Amino acid sequence: MVPRAGVTVDICPRDAPLALIGTAGGALALWADAPAEIAVPVALLIVLDIRVRRWRRRT
Repeated sequence: MVPRAGVTVDICPRDAPLALIGTAGGALALWADAPAEIAVPVALLIVLDIRVRRWRRRT
């Protein structure tokens, strides 16, 4: 997926303690036989800070 013009997507890792919690939660879900298709994206949403901003040019 490619963002449109006027949309900024920022992806950066969160602080270390929250990243450790997300990684541990993903590992626990995989260890408990949860499907990887569910466990890995949820862990990434916890670990990463994703911001979507929309902006327009002033005329």
